Amino acid sequence: MTKNVLEKLQDTNPDCEIWWDSSPLVYPSWKDETLAAAPEGERAEWKAQFIRLYDPADPANMGFRGVTTNPPLSLQAVQLDPQGWTQLVRDVAARDRHLDVEGVYWQMYLELVRRGADAIRPLWQASGHRYGLLSGQVDPRFVTDGEAMLEQGLSIAAMGENVMVKLPGSKEGYEVLEELTARGIATNNTSSFTVAQYQRCRAAVSAGLLRAEAAGVDLSRWRSVITHMASRLGEKSDWKAEAKLRGIELSLGEIRDGEEAVLKRAYWQGKNTGHPSKMLQCSLRIEQNAAGNTVTRQLQDFAGSDMVYTLPPAYIRQLMEKEHELAPFDPHAIEREPNPASVEKLLKLPSFRQAYEFEGMKPHEFVQFGSFQATSFEFATATRATVDFVRSVMEG
Repeated sequence: MTKNVLEKLQDTNPDCEIWWDSSPLVYPSWKDETLAAAPEGERAEWKAQFIRLYDPADPANMGFRGVTTNPPLSLQAVQLDPQGWTQLVRDVAARDRHLDVEGVYWQMYLELVRRGADAIRPLWQASGHRYGLLSGQVDPRFVTDGEAMLEQGLSIAAMGENVMVKLPGSKEGYEVLEELTARGIATNNTSSFTVAQYQRCRAAVSAGLLRAEAAGVDLSRWRSVITHMASRLGEKSDWKAEAKLRGIELSLGEIRDGEEAVLKRAYWQGKNTGHPSKMLQCSLRIEQNAAGNTVTRQLQDFAGSDMVYTLPPAYIRQLMEKEHELAPFDPHAIEREPNPASVEKLLKLPSFRQAYEFEGMKPHEFVQFGSFQATSFEFATATRATVDFVRSVMEG
């Protein structure tokens, strides 16, 4: 058996977790499409590797240990089966004629969460509820509406015992995260990029757990992950604009050094304090470094850690195609200090200081951070597109 690159990463720390960053509903068609385009001599091996990653018939040995979804990924699932989801919309609208377009959309989204959770539930059961959670996200158009997010979060959690609620890294999002934690509901902090956000998330989790324990709440289905949207931090923040204004030239490598520094600072703070939340990394890239070598630093810089890596279909395909160009994982990479020269250079930028310093922002400022605004806009756009799909069906 030839191990794929993700299995090799997991070998650097058995407690690290590989998650599927899309609906499980798209996996079969993605697997078939990817295998059809695989190199002839590697197709059989790729097929075996894909089965090891996601095989509901053998959940105890499944490579994926969880699933994340977001509005763009949910839209992809709908686009993959437009006829099926068209019929669902019609059925929902006919069943409850009091629902408007937004109400029908939300019922459709909850069904998407429920079906995804059902698909990954064999792993949840086989692992004794340790793995097999699916994240469903509250509407990104409501990132400052705590009341709406709480109502939606409770409805998402009701879709299955193995459902985790994704909440944004806004002031209001963390308040809802504490409330859901106090009710024993698993959470995933998304749209988060900065050490200050991660500190606030950990405080919300700790407060929620204290409330839960005092009230005798069942915490057997509870877990907490804190998402670091890796490349979105440097690519969608104001680092480049601020550097240009100050006459500072930033290379891609220096930007990746800065992202590494932020996540490692957050990771080690959690480990050193024994906090029960686990860091999760998404928004990963495969690219060439200054020396012309193929790298995927979001994996390579953190090998040896016990964090979660959630990987979208396109990225996994790239990994398969580029695996032979990647250097072997260093199991001590997580212990390496980020490039101090890059950090010193980046500290001249206000938005890097906001991301890197422990008190870089106050909670009410989180929604003003460039990466947060850009990501929220993208997610809201995908949500509106899905709502419009519902509207088009209802209008006939």
